[in-house]
Amino acid sequence: MSMPFYVAPEQQMKDKADYARKGIARGRSAVVLQYEGGILLVADNMSRTLHKISELYDRIGFAAVGRYPEFENLRLMGVRFADVRGYQFDRRDVSGRQLANIYAQTLGTVFSESLKPWEVEIVVAEVGDTAAEDEIYRITFDGSIVDEQGFVAVGGSSEHVSSQLKDRFAADAPLSAALNAATHALAHENGEERELEAGNLEVAILERSRQHRKFRRIHGSRLTALIEEGKRGTAATAAETAADSGEGNGTGDADEADK
Repeated sequence: MSMPFYVAPEQQMKDKADYARKGIARGRSAVVLQYEGGILLVADNMSRTLHKISELYDRIGFAAVGRYPEFENLRLMGVRFADVRGYQFDRRDVSGRQLANIYAQTLGTVFSESLKPWEVEIVVAEVGDTAAEDEIYRITFDGSIVDEQGFVAVGGSSEHVSSQLKDRFAADAPLSAALNAATHALAHENGEERELEAGNLEVAILERSRQHRKFRRIHGSRLTALIEEGKRGTAATAAETAADSGEGNGTGDADEADK
């Protein structure tokens, strides 16, 4: 009788991780970041019906990359959990941390027990009454969970997108500036600059000052206006920087002349 082919557990885990990473890398990235009025969620997504960004509960948002059927199942599971818990207890008893832990347990179980891991990476964000109370959690395909500070990028090129976003991120930036920073980072995905227009983006916010349900999508003319406002703000900042640099050089030349 032939013996079954043996594969070391370490090799099995590595093969699963490589498989999941390759699947996630085939899609575009998404970013979640704080701004002065709450939390901004932006995804590179041309589809008008298959959403990467959604609402989970009153003040909790969801962003995902990877295989749509798999992260859609996770989204629905989170919505059902939140609805039941909010109904049985109190709406304030539903938290982003709870949902992030449930997602981490589910993905960890699938990764360790199933032959095929889920090719997904998700973010759960909860806006607080103050910026210090905002929570952003990143959950990877193997169930790992990270409490992120300020901003996070997910997707196949998340490291490169994060490095681009880090240079422009400011937690107290207005919405247009935060959106400009996010689109700039996504436009430089894979190290290649490309033009991202309103039709390429899926954008939503968790608005701190909004009553009850904080989640709101931004699209159409409002999104276009914010993109243009962000570009003007960036251009104005660059012009001011150039002017300040010129004034400094001028002063230096004058000082040299006096000598």
